[in-house]
Amino acid sequence: QVQLVESGGGLVQAGGSLRLSCAASGRTFSTYATGWFRQAPGKEREFVAAIRWSGGSTNYADSVKGRFTISRDNAKNTVYLQMNSLKPEDTAVYYCAGSWYRGRIGVPDDYDYWGQGTQVTVSS
Repeated sequence: QVQLVESGGGLVQAGGSLRLSCAASGRTFSTYATGWFRQAPGKEREFVAAIRWSGGSTNYADSVKGRFTISRDNAKNTVYLQMNSLKPEDTAVYYCAGSWYRGRIGVPDDYDYWGQGTQVTVSS
């Protein structure tokens, strides 16, 4: 079992920055990848970014490339999402998720466990 706890969400003006954290506990050593997803009201959950624990390769949604950066701290079992140049359309609940196996990195169904989410609101 793995537990994920997100933090760092909040209210920020357009153009501002936030850093989200996803702290993992439990059986973390078998994790293949950790991803960030977001879900706005009335919309489907969408992929934001992901990082693989072995090698550290990353993937980003086109909508956040150049503005968001995903990183990890192995010693702390924590994944971060640095979000810069935020836009009102980035407003959503942000979730982190982990996968045990190599799957489709941008597909929510291919992740095995999820955090509870953290709200990010960007005002114009």
